[in-house]
Amino acid sequence: MQSKKIKYTKPKKRLLYNIHVAFTALPMILIPILLEWGFHIIELDFFEHNRDTFLIADILYIVIARFALLDSALYIFTHTKHPTNTTLMHIVLLYLEITVLTVLYYAIVYNIFDVFSLFHLNSNFTPENLKIVHEHSFIASFYISTVTFTTLGSGDWIPQTLSAMIAVSSEVILGVIQGGVFVAIIIYGHQNKGELKIVS
Repeated sequence: MQSKKIKYTKPKKRLLYNIHVAFTALPMILIPILLEWGFHIIELDFFEHNRDTFLIADILYIVIARFALLDSALYIFTHTKHPTNTTLMHIVLLYLEITVLTVLYYAIVYNIFDVFSLFHLNSNFTPENLKIVHEHSFIASFYISTVTFTTLGSGDWIPQTLSAMIAVSSEVILGVIQGGVFVAIIIYGHQNKGELKIVS
């Protein structure tokens, strides 16, 4: 049976053309939101006056950045000469890193914009447990971000503002898209593993 022949373009034309470069470079997508976190503390009045603008900018940034990251991940994988189980494992780890960074990004956003003003806790917590939750706003933000991105949606945290609804909607969409792309890559990898041959 004749091997499939696929002509590859040079991956050097992309910013992230190598799996090892991608693993190292991915955390840099958090730099703008970390700078905003610091700015939020220093210039609270200015930030509060422009909070909707900041939130929309944050959402647009992560949507564009994540599509660029997923595009790079797809490019790296489909331009691998001979996909192997190791390649598939690298892609799984790369997608895991993208997932964790996205969840962390939204957690920071929720925390910056005060998670307890964005969301209402609809749960029968004891007063003691409720006090503990309010003392750990970042953990609450990370939890909300995790269940939102994974589309688990436990229903205990309800968006209370239009801004929160927009942020949650964007995170859910990104989670659904990433899951679909991930499955497509795994299927592609198993279908083409060991069958690819370089055309010079």
